[in-house]
Amino acid sequence: MLISSRGRYALRLMIYIAAFGREDGHKVALREVAAGEDISLKYLEQLVRPLMQAGLLRSVRGKGGGYVLARPADEIRAGDILRAAEGTTAPVACEGIEGACYRAGLCSTVKFWQGLDDVIERYVDGVTLAELARVPEIKLELEPGE
Repeated sequence: MLISSRGRYALRLMIYIAAFGREDGHKVALREVAAGEDISLKYLEQLVRPLMQAGLLRSVRGKGGGYVLARPADEIRAGDILRAAEGTTAPVACEGIEGACYRAGLCSTVKFWQGLDDVIERYVDGVTLAELARVPEIKLELEPGE
């Protein structure tokens, strides 16, 4: 499975907003995300639309406007973000994964693709945005004289 730049950048955008926005409604401007993540502002503007349509982001207009999470970060799954940006997390373009292919009963690979899709779905839905947004404290412990 190959996640496109849409999915990768959407995940980075959401992680940034979760990490630097706050529960108290602090709004994050796309310019800030663009600078912090080194992603084109124009590209970010395209990414927020599907994230808002999926109910993951909210825009706040006016002075000091920006974006906030539409739900708490621990209720947003990585899979939600990837599906909003990519449309699907399916490993292949196979209608048999969803059972919509007339050849599904005859196809020798459909069960394999369904199994792989299940593994991917469990993984991406098993990781929350809150977990991804935790920035570990980096402590350098140097011995004297090093």
